[in-house]
Amino acid sequence: MADVHLPTTLTALFDDLPRRLEVDAATVAEAIERLEERWPGVQARLCEPGPVLHRHIHVYVDRERSALDTSLGTRSRVDVIAAISGG
Repeated sequence: MADVHLPTTLTALFDDLPRRLEVDAATVAEAIERLEERWPGVQARLCEPGPVLHRHIHVYVDRERSALDTSLGTRSRVDVIAAISGG
């Protein structure tokens, strides 16, 4: 199971969505699908239609910048980062 870490900007929007959880998934896309099953609307916050990650969402698997098709190992750490901009 992958160890998924989510930003507080996302967890604040969904009841009982923890910042850290284990997800049984083979890819980043599948991990997001598993979250969507439990917390409908999560996928729309992370992905655009296609699907492709929103430009302000960055995903790292084991500290490497990743995409939706990135494979996950049984001990992979997945960090979802919401970029913050301003001026």
